[in-house]
Amino acid sequence: MIPSMRSLTAEEYVEAFKSFLDHSTEHQCMDEFNKEQMPNIVAGLCHCMSHKAEHASLLLGNFLAGVVAGEQDLKMIRILQAVHPGVFIDNEIVEPNPQHVAAYKELVNQAPDLQNVSFIWHQLTSLEYEQQVKQKGTHKKFDFIHMIQMLYRVEDIPNTIKFFHSCLDHHGKLLIIILSDSSGWASLWKRYRDCLPATDSGHYITCGGITEVLRRLGLEHRVYELPSGWDITECFIEGDAVGGRMMDFLTGTKNFLGTAPPALRRRLQEALCQPECSSTRDGRIIFSNNLSMIVVES
Repeated sequence: MIPSMRSLTAEEYVEAFKSFLDHSTEHQCMDEFNKEQMPNIVAGLCHCMSHKAEHASLLLGNFLAGVVAGEQDLKMIRILQAVHPGVFIDNEIVEPNPQHVAAYKELVNQAPDLQNVSFIWHQLTSLEYEQQVKQKGTHKKFDFIHMIQMLYRVEDIPNTIKFFHSCLDHHGKLLIIILSDSSGWASLWKRYRDCLPATDSGHYITCGGITEVLRRLGLEHRVYELPSGWDITECFIEGDAVGGRMMDFLTGTKNFLGTAPPALRRRLQEALCQPECSSTRDGRIIFSNNLSMIVVES
């Protein structure tokens, strides 16, 4: 008897995500953005950041955005330090997953170069954090807030963006990293939604959905598009363990290849091979994982 399909647990998601990271250029894409664009973006964060005694405040949200939790956060902190040397950074982290909080803390412990940086940890969802802030009646203002691949999992995207934008100080910026409309994910979700099982993976949303929200809220923003690829060749090799984990990540389903009806498997694998989802390079199938970096002004 074939077991029924079910969504990934948090721990299973982390394992599937490892396979994704190992075979994709997701982090390389973010590194390119950090190198090419971030210095200019953070250069004008605060008109008063030229003196050592003054503070830059950061609120960093990393919601199931990566197995190496905090890696991108620390890279951004180092860019801030390079652009604004000597400025003290108050860094607040909002992250509901205890594994990611622990991993981030371990990275901090192994980084002796992080001078003049304080860390405040909130093991909360974005909604829980918002409720906590409103209950306390303290609306702290931040110079920079980022949301890396996390808006898929919030309950109310417009209100979440509206709240965190309200947390920005004058000249502050909100960075949202989300899948691009040109990604294979966008095509898969738009045209083959019926191929995907019901899971708790959250919103199927890409850049266009976010920029529409920003327009409705009247928020000024700029979009940077960066190419990223994911080698999914193993997804089409029968019995391949890596390919199985890739399919789990693609569908948000535990053991998708072993539990999905044969017709569903065929339809999804056919969809993945379509030009709007993937390209072929040196005999390998490369899924489009293009990212959009959206910079929202205060």
